[in-house]
Amino acid sequence: MTDLGYPVYDADNHLYETEDAMTAHLPKKWKREFQYVDVDGRRKLAIGGVISDYIPNPTFEVIAPPGAHELWYRAKNTEGLSFREMMGQPIRCPEAYRNGEDRLKLMDEQGVHATLVFPTLASVVEERMHYDHELMGAVLHSLNQWLDERWGFHTEDRLFTVPFVTLMDVDMAIAELEWALERGARTVGLRPAPVPGYRGSRSFGFAEFDPFWARVQEAGIFVCMHASDSGYDRFSQMWQGGSEFLPFKPDPFKACLGLAGRAISDSMAALVCHGVFDRFPGVRVASVENGSKWVKGLLATFEHVYGQMPKDFKEHPVETFRRHVSVAPFYEEPLGELAELIGTSQILFGSDYPHPEGLANPLDFLAELEPFSPADQQRIMSTNLQSLLTP
Repeated sequence: MTDLGYPVYDADNHLYETEDAMTAHLPKKWKREFQYVDVDGRRKLAIGGVISDYIPNPTFEVIAPPGAHELWYRAKNTEGLSFREMMGQPIRCPEAYRNGEDRLKLMDEQGVHATLVFPTLASVVEERMHYDHELMGAVLHSLNQWLDERWGFHTEDRLFTVPFVTLMDVDMAIAELEWALERGARTVGLRPAPVPGYRGSRSFGFAEFDPFWARVQEAGIFVCMHASDSGYDRFSQMWQGGSEFLPFKPDPFKACLGLAGRAISDSMAALVCHGVFDRFPGVRVASVENGSKWVKGLLATFEHVYGQMPKDFKEHPVETFRRHVSVAPFYEEPLGELAELIGTSQILFGSDYPHPEGLANPLDFLAELEPFSPADQQRIMSTNLQSLLTP
């Protein structure tokens, strides 16, 4: 790989969990609530006794090649291929996608110095376990224990694996955060969605969650909001029925609804409008694998709402957003427009490697940065994430 003269920091890498990732440390009383079952000769997840097809092959024994869907996301599917046709021949899951030691060797080959590593199955859990907070906490803790053993949360200042927490129970969330901090975590993941509760959902910007945000600020870490099943598919169901959200079955109408961007936009609006950054000025949040098209609309809305209700904000909400939020755009999006909106200091390079919707080679992202100055390229490819990872 070409030596860029600075270390590359990738804000969006993934691992593929082994079948025991969420079960090896799960207390026996919960074993029937999260398990793998055989259905017509295929391995499936059963959550709360309900079969889930959210991830078609949750064992990840065979996977789509990295970058297989790039033309789809660039809207250059001139042959009209389906997701499956575009995927081509599946591959056996390499060990570099299963454990940290082998991933470090692969990163050396790719020219990537350090990366955030996100689990793949974590996005399936919270939407399907809101009925029992203790169960939800136990499953995430089991996953986080596996992540710590196989990957480590802070390995050689290069692998920064992201443990996930749920705010369903604030005390439980803080306990999980403390556990992760003791093991070197430099960030934690939250689902960009309202917090489920027994009496209904609510914003994580409400004061009841202040103890969590206070501890995040005190620890000097940042919070990642990575794309997940945020429950927004209910808006699609209002129009055309259906049940479980299946991200790998694209639909033109769903694509036009823009639900993925809606979830992260609403989440950021909740943080700003409900005062998290006012009460905790040291809190920093990164949006990962949510793209960036939603940013323009949200900032325009902030401008309008501030013009209507300026006394409801301690400062202009656009300035609050620009100071506290970093965004990892998709490679196919207009990065120059995003830079004009939030500045290059808030943009993170994320390759989504090795997912099929990401880039086959992480440093291919550099081609999207050709219009930027060398200094801005370095900020996006390196400095910005380094800064977030520094206490």
